[in-house]
Amino acid sequence: MYNVSSSPHVKSKVTTQSIMRDVIIALMPATIFGIYNYSHLFGAKYGLRSALLIILTVVACVLSEYVFEKITKRESTLDDLSAVVTGMILALNLPCTFPYWKAMLGGFFAIVIVKQLFGGLGQNFMNPALGARCFLVLSFAGNMTAFYPTDVSGVDAATSATPLTSLKNTGDSVASLADMFIGNHSGTIGETCIIALLIGVVYLVVRKIIDLRIPLTYIAVFAVCIMLFNQSTDPVFLAKHLCGGGLIFGAFFMATDYTTSPITKTGRYIFGICLGLLTAIFRTFGNTAEGVSYAIIFCNLLVPLIEKWTIPRAFGIVKAKKEGK
Repeated sequence: MYNVSSSPHVKSKVTTQSIMRDVIIALMPATIFGIYNYSHLFGAKYGLRSALLIILTVVACVLSEYVFEKITKRESTLDDLSAVVTGMILALNLPCTFPYWKAMLGGFFAIVIVKQLFGGLGQNFMNPALGARCFLVLSFAGNMTAFYPTDVSGVDAATSATPLTSLKNTGDSVASLADMFIGNHSGTIGETCIIALLIGVVYLVVRKIIDLRIPLTYIAVFAVCIMLFNQSTDPVFLAKHLCGGGLIFGAFFMATDYTTSPITKTGRYIFGICLGLLTAIFRTFGNTAEGVSYAIIFCNLLVPLIEKWTIPRAFGIVKAKKEGK
């Protein structure tokens, strides 16, 4: 007689904490460059301000989780580092001029409203950081688009508006493709430098933290749709759309969130297709130049339906035959 234990039978040394730690490490290049970039563009004052904004947002997320779990008498989950990741992603989606208290309010919203009220990590129906970002956009639209400090003078015009905004309004960006790739322009703290983001992506791929099905499908479908919708065959126009805004950041760091993305292989392709299509629609026909956050959140809501359609059939199960046949 064999004694068979209950599942799972295949175990791994990978834990939630180790995954979150790897994500934090992968976000560090974009974080460090974002702080440097604002120091370079607007002076050391705004580099320090960017660093403090990130720290306060992370602290707000961690404290919100700690206090909520104390009040509700839940087991503490601070050691899984998920609150730190949420705070970092939210902060990197903010401009350096964003008020501190509003960023901390966003951290509270992400943890308490989006995450904990739905059961905590693994139960939230949308990405907490993106849910908070959209909340801040709706509540403080002016602050969320204030990429240029009003007390700074004599700065090159390329820093006064994001390249993606000028690309949508005029058909060309105020920054060159090279500047957009290396991050020499204004924007949110974490989205500007594609090189820094790709360094983090390589780390996540090497560590086998993310599956490339979603981000690559997302980017490919977006590329096709943005060219079709804008009736353009200019490769530079496409490259600027890929480098502008939060597309790379969103595709690799937010759309791949384990909780809010499909677990089936086919479902991940469908998820990526929906993301690319929606982002292209929002960027081309929407009132704002960006669309990544709303596309990801909308597709997060579709995940249960996508998984229902793509769930694999259990081995040995066949459809019942109808009577009379």
